[in-house]
Amino acid sequence: MRLPSISGPLHPVLRHDRALVLASLGIVAALAWLWLLLGGGLPMPDMDMGNGQRMLMAAIWSPGYAGLILAMWAIMMVAMMLPSAAPAILLVDALARRQAEHAAPLRAGAFAAGYLIVWFAFSIVATGMQWMLSSTGLLSGSMAATSRFLAGTLLIAAGAYQWTPLKRACLSHCRSPIEFIGRHWRSSGPVLCGVRHGLFCLGCCWVLMLLLFVGGLMNLLWVAGLAVLVFIEKVLPWGGRIGLPTGAVLIIWGAAVLVVPFSF
Repeated sequence: MRLPSISGPLHPVLRHDRALVLASLGIVAALAWLWLLLGGGLPMPDMDMGNGQRMLMAAIWSPGYAGLILAMWAIMMVAMMLPSAAPAILLVDALARRQAEHAAPLRAGAFAAGYLIVWFAFSIVATGMQWMLSSTGLLSGSMAATSRFLAGTLLIAAGAYQWTPLKRACLSHCRSPIEFIGRHWRSSGPVLCGVRHGLFCLGCCWVLMLLLFVGGLMNLLWVAGLAVLVFIEKVLPWGGRIGLPTGAVLIIWGAAVLVVPFSF
């Protein structure tokens, strides 16, 4: 995505403004990743398996624990999705400044808040899914699939979705939202415009987010890998071309999990 250029006597001010927004996004994302690295505030009961080995046990669900899981999902979405939304947020900041709107960084922050509202709503749904999977014994203590059928099915579904017209349409918007934001900025306001942009990104990435149940929500390498994939798809110049090969890899991987008799 190409951001509006900044030139003229206000060039230093605009550069400082853009740096402020980018630094703020970086700090928020870094704090979210740090929180996940420290365990997300979740109790992690384990069992002594003998010989110095311990195994994580699934926690007992309660209203308090459900709240912690919801917070974990919400902060995980900040860590994973906010970096890939940075170009659109910077675009909003540049647009607000070009239109001589006051407090452009605050307008960009309001857009980011609207964007994250969508992913917080997704976090509520994901928490409900996690409760259902845990209650049926389909998730381990590390919150990873214990069923080859579940893991394989999710991998195949994510791979197939990579090839759908809906995925391509939503990804196209996420990679170049300048026309959409320019059209809706004045009529919608920053928060609603952010929500609308977030809905496109949800349509682009929601099946990939379900793969968190495959590798495990406590597996930060898995979480980081999915975040990198999302960032590549949405931001890098060649990211729009990896959908087909990525989909093929996921489908083959899922089929192997379903067919080959090994422990996932």
